[in-house]
This record gives sequence, structure tokens and C-alpha cells, in this order.
Amino acid sequence: MNVERHVELASNIERSLTRLGPDDHEIAIEAAMLAGTHWLNAALHADGVTAEDEDVIHCSMLVVNMVRKYAAAEPALVRALQEIEDLRPLHVRGDVPGGSAAGRRALELLTAMRLRAAGSVEARGSAHSADSLQEAR
Repeated sequence: MNVERHVELASNIERSLTRLGPDDHEIAIEAAMLAGTHWLNAALHADGVTAEDEDVIHCSMLVVNMVRKYAAAEPALVRALQEIEDLRPLHVRGDVPGGSAAGRRALELLTAMRLRAAGSVEARGSAHSADSLQEAR
């Protein structure tokens, strides 16, 4: 997938997130993971780290050398996505107390990911990406 499509999909997911209420933490975490993955992929493609046919799906499913490669290029994005993914077993699949706070944390991480990825995508200089990023902000 290319940068522009990742930006478009992440932006669509984030628009849908605005419809959620404070008790919808399960879907907030899931959506943050999906949108965050698109932001990570957009940044990695924009940075020239990955080709359009090489997309990260889940950090937890990557082999160690791939995690190292992506983390060397985009450490903040990889850490944020890993933290969002770590919220899922406790607050989406499980029923550990603190789900609302976990949902808010996932959204904070997603915002940080969008801002970081936008820097990489803007540096790439694509007019389409710039329009999509403007809409995402």
C-alpha cells in the first residue's frame, strides 16, 4: 500500500473515533491500533525504510530483526504502537478495570503517532499527502 492510502485510511478511522463515547474503550483501542498501524506504515514508506509491498500488520507478530529495523527508523512510532497493542489483551479481550483510562491512553498515543508520521510524510513532499494530512489535523 502506498503512503497516500495509509494516510487516507488512518484519517477515516480517526474520523470514526470522534463518534465514540467515553465508555467505548474497546473499540477506541482497536481503532487506535488500526489507525496507528497505518501511520507507522505511512512513515516507514515515506522514510524509504519499507517498500509499498511491505506493510507492518502488528508489532507483536513481527520477527525480532524486523522490529529492530522499524524501531531504528521510527522508534517513537514503534513504541507507541506496541503500547497500544499491549492494551488489547487486558482491556479488549479481557475485563481488567481501567478500560476507560486505557482507551484514553490509546487515543493519546494515536495522536502522537499521527503527528510524528505527518512529519515524515510532509518531508516526502507529496501534494496528495499534504492535503490528506491537513484534513487529518
